Amino acid sequence: MSQEYLDKLDSRQNGKTEEATKTEGIAKAKRRQHSAEYKLRILREVDECKGKGEVGALLRREGLYSSLVSKWREQREQGSLTGLSGHRRGPKVDANAVELARLQRENKRLQEKLERAELIIDVQKKVARLLGVPQEDNHPNEES
Repeated sequence: MSQEYLDKLDSRQNGKTEEATKTEGIAKAKRRQHSAEYKLRILREVDECKGKGEVGALLRREGLYSSLVSKWREQREQGSLTGLSGHRRGPKVDANAVELARLQRENKRLQEKLERAELIIDVQKKVARLLGVPQEDNHPNEES
């Protein structure tokens, strides 16, 4: 073993590099997502490869696995364009739930508007009574 390696090992055991270790961040791998255009372009390039080793070179250049390209090829042959575009993860959005939420927001807004209008009408009635202005009863079914 080299002296440099032994020195590093010794300094780690003594806690000298403990501070450096604490500040290092651990990178979390991210799942790559490919657009439909990218997938179709790669499939065209794979189809154009004629010579020995050209496909392997293409896959190494793009950082892809042959199994992934095979899956893309199957999706293309099935004609499933949705398979070539990225899928949204998570729960599916229910159209009825979206409409229900919109209607509930609109209902709340209209109720608040109605409360303000009723308050204004009550104030107008009280002002009319104070001024002695006779009130016309437009709604005989409602009681004042």
